[in-house]
Amino acid sequence: MQFFLQKRFINAGLFLTFLLISLSAVQARDLQTITGTVNDPTGASVEFATIALHRAGDSVVVKTEFSDSKGAFLFERIAAGQYFVSVSMVGYDRYRTQPFNHTEVGTNLPTIKLSASGSTTLQEVTVQGRKPLFEREPDRLIVNVESSPLSAGATSLDILSRAPGVTVDQNDNIGLRGKQGVLVLIDGKRIPMTGNELADLLRATPANQIEKIELITNPSAKYDAAGSAGIISIKMKKDGRNGTNGNANVSYGQGRFSRLVGGVSLNHRQKNMNVFGSYTYSSQNNYNALDIHRDFYENRQFAGSSDQANYGFNARQAHSWRAGADYTLSKKTTVGIAASGIVNQVITEGSNVSKTYDALAKPLASYRSTNDRTSRSPNASGNLNVKHSFKQGSELTADADYAHYNTHRVQQLRTIFTFPSLSPFQLNGDQTGELIIRSAKADYSHSFGAKGRLEAGIKLSKVNSDNNVLFTTVSEGQTVIDTGKSNRFRYDETIRAGYINYSRSIKKLSFQLGLRGEQTLAIGRQDIGNQGFTRDYFQFFPSASVKQTLSDKHELAIAMSRRIDRPSYGQLNPFRAYIDATTYGSGNPYLLPQLSYNVELSHTFQKKFVTSFGISSTEHPIINVVQPAPDGDRMVVSTFQNLKRQDNFTLTLTVPVEVTKWWSMSNNVVGYYGHFIGDLAGTSINKGLPAFNINSSNTFTLGNGWGADLTAMYQSRELYGFMLVRPLGQVAVGVQKSVWGKKGTFRFNATDLFYTNKVRATSSYTNYVERFYQRQDSRVATLSFTYRFGRDTVPPARRRAGGAEEEKRRAGGS
Repeated sequence: MQFFLQKRFINAGLFLTFLLISLSAVQARDLQTITGTVNDPTGASVEFATIALHRAGDSVVVKTEFSDSKGAFLFERIAAGQYFVSVSMVGYDRYRTQPFNHTEVGTNLPTIKLSASGSTTLQEVTVQGRKPLFEREPDRLIVNVESSPLSAGATSLDILSRAPGVTVDQNDNIGLRGKQGVLVLIDGKRIPMTGNELADLLRATPANQIEKIELITNPSAKYDAAGSAGIISIKMKKDGRNGTNGNANVSYGQGRFSRLVGGVSLNHRQKNMNVFGSYTYSSQNNYNALDIHRDFYENRQFAGSSDQANYGFNARQAHSWRAGADYTLSKKTTVGIAASGIVNQVITEGSNVSKTYDALAKPLASYRSTNDRTSRSPNASGNLNVKHSFKQGSELTADADYAHYNTHRVQQLRTIFTFPSLSPFQLNGDQTGELIIRSAKADYSHSFGAKGRLEAGIKLSKVNSDNNVLFTTVSEGQTVIDTGKSNRFRYDETIRAGYINYSRSIKKLSFQLGLRGEQTLAIGRQDIGNQGFTRDYFQFFPSASVKQTLSDKHELAIAMSRRIDRPSYGQLNPFRAYIDATTYGSGNPYLLPQLSYNVELSHTFQKKFVTSFGISSTEHPIINVVQPAPDGDRMVVSTFQNLKRQDNFTLTLTVPVEVTKWWSMSNNVVGYYGHFIGDLAGTSINKGLPAFNINSSNTFTLGNGWGADLTAMYQSRELYGFMLVRPLGQVAVGVQKSVWGKKGTFRFNATDLFYTNKVRATSSYTNYVERFYQRQDSRVATLSFTYRFGRDTVPPARRRAGGAEEEKRRAGGS
């Protein structure tokens, strides 16, 4: 029955897509031009201003162009309807026309006269200004990383952890507004990793490669249904200048240890061809200090305790590259090819001192361990894409993606007992992993004038994951294969999906309705043990949103969606990764997908002050837990488990403030209440706790090429399942100076000035309580220099480059 539904669903999606293409091809409609001119305050022409055409009903951008050398712009083949135009240019205030009716005869707008912004300083006709760090749009919060001096020397994970409402816990799990289950995209593609492996990739990606980060809380049906907490979309930098251009950058940071990043990027754009490439090398040295106190209970009676002091030094080196080309076959058709890769190597030297006690605090054992690990992950991916535009405002895009990820981890854990007198013990681990991802998709969109838009698409993705681990023990000179820990785990997954999405504007009301269907076949198997599984299911994921403009100052909107988070490959993988002699991490092959229902109501005042209230209910939420291991003998495992339900209530406030002409402030407050229900390790939970996250960013435009940022973040006490996390926060400051006609930029920043970004938490169960204190090399001072070379002009009618605009699939992390 499921196969029958799957086949009918995909066939219906194909039929709908080609039916819409046929309808658009025969639709007869005269589409005329919208023209205008942009001048500066003196009446001179403004060249290369960004002109955006919006539908008046819902403010959606229909098309974007650039003004030419005479300040003129032209939008061709625009259907009749009501629109408005916005104009932006560095050094000038953003301009927005009044809504106007465009007819088949065509529209010629009155001359647009820009006003110099308060952050503009004229020196030899040089205009200075930069984007604010945070921008709020109706469905997302945008973090403009590119223009911030805080990006110098930072990693992508550093920048992400400072974004409003984003949290990264001690196990590198990324959360948004108090919930985990986040879909992370880079240039529209999902990062096929979670947990530690995703964090390692983001640590290996320098922040100076990022243009912006978008936090999307209620995506439409066009996106994959994954990401119950929302989507974090990372957009990498792209050079839009004509001719041959590029930039080179280098940065050096010093905390307790050093950090070095350097790279170069090149772009050649001429007529119908655009070729690009980049390479970055990073060397990041860090440390991780972790103190743990554990109390053990039997029948609710105290049975003993243990204390551990862990320290690890991490040396990380990464080589990352990107290359590709776009070719415009005609005004309607563009094809592109792209490839990217990263080789990430991490060497960890760890040490551990542990002591155990009985119920009367009498010492039972004392030992020292060293834990040396080496991990090497060469990853590469490729994409082929095509885009074709039709006369009637319709567009067809298609993408094919292939990715190959390899991982090789070697571990040597040596333990020496000081009490009682036991022989030294050594555990060696050798793990190899391979992940292959293949996906193909097609998307079609059709505009019904300025009032409505219909989108439909289909997608097929296949994933094959193979992990093999061999553990050996060495005791008294004898090496023996540990068959209880060695194993091979293979996972195959196929997802077939299709969606349809319709949006329309009626006067001051706009709405969107979408339905996505996904059929999943997942098979996991082990060579040893019986922890295999097969899952085959089909589900629908509806979404809807409505926005009502009440007046020039007030807008109301409501959005609803149903989403799913399937366990990642690493979360399912039962392999063990030992942290010390009594602690290891492991996946859980019995995990179920978590399903969530989300509703969000928002109010916008004066198009910049945003208040939103959200409710979500999640079935079988997947949480990261630290609990007694089934091995007994005071062993502890860090793993993943399903609870029964998690309910979240969220209140978000966005308050931008223009303090002076040269000082702007963006304040974001996220308050939330998470309530957990379930049973785990003989312990029941039915409770929640209010929490909040405050992020304040200050941007200073000081003139003469100088600029500065000051940000402060505070995370209150919060409850995550069985874990209570104490408050933490940090303050960061950055300064930048443009030189040599703005071709060169010096940046200096200092992060976590007061060294307050430390994690203290307590996990509590009926028979076990753990308290830990974790800190890293987060207080770092960094100096960087970036030099741009080549031409400083952009094409007056730059078209969107080809490229897949969706994600790859998941890969494991733990």
